[in-house]
Amino acid sequence: MEIVSVTGIVMSETNYSESSKILNVLTKEYGRVGMIAKGCRNMKSRLRAVSRKLIYGTFHIYYKKEGLSTLISVDIINSLSKTMMNLTAISYASYIVELIDQVAKQTEESSLFAILASSLEKIEEGLDPLVITNIVELKCLDFLGVMPSIDACTICGSNKAIVTLSSDIGGYICSKCYQNEPLVDDKTIKLIRMFYYVDIEKISKLEVSPAIKKEINTFLDNYYERYTGLYLKSKNFVHKIEKITN
Repeated sequence: MEIVSVTGIVMSETNYSESSKILNVLTKEYGRVGMIAKGCRNMKSRLRAVSRKLIYGTFHIYYKKEGLSTLISVDIINSLSKTMMNLTAISYASYIVELIDQVAKQTEESSLFAILASSLEKIEEGLDPLVITNIVELKCLDFLGVMPSIDACTICGSNKAIVTLSSDIGGYICSKCYQNEPLVDDKTIKLIRMFYYVDIEKISKLEVSPAIKKEINTFLDNYYERYTGLYLKSKNFVHKIEKITN
């Protein structure tokens, strides 16, 4: 096995034997890589602090293309210390990680790592975790092959006079095709499209009213339930946090 250094984020951890863990790491270079962190559960192990979910760093490993690579050491890039101390932030970050992990199982799209890394960094910087999460959710729908229509009316294809969006119909609806679907704010219509095209890394501030956030989040929740078939345990916890904080 050759020794390589990869940039990665730990997506999940599983205890293995009496003292080790198997880490599922999304890497910039090779996509999803399984790593065994030998002896990391021992109190004196130098791998103990870096063998956990959400560790973001440079992983030095004995790399195996097939099977488990072996973790040697990790140089931390971002400790996400503020996120780890905030229940709301960590709940959204954990959901994003689980969502990206599920998407990564279905596609080898290399941009997934950048989406994950930049979204975690923005939450760490203090940007609204719900808005960041909704941006990630919208981008992931494209990779899952069930992207809603956000450039034109889902029914007729016109990009004129868009009046609402519907999870049941599959996206935008124009005034000519509108029947009795619930109406949403014009800002919701515009922001949904902006969320898809924005580069998360370049976001410096987010100012979205509670009402608009609720409309966007409700649309995405319903859309995911209707079209993706994904069941993510962390999403249930996020919903509980939303009820407490809203």
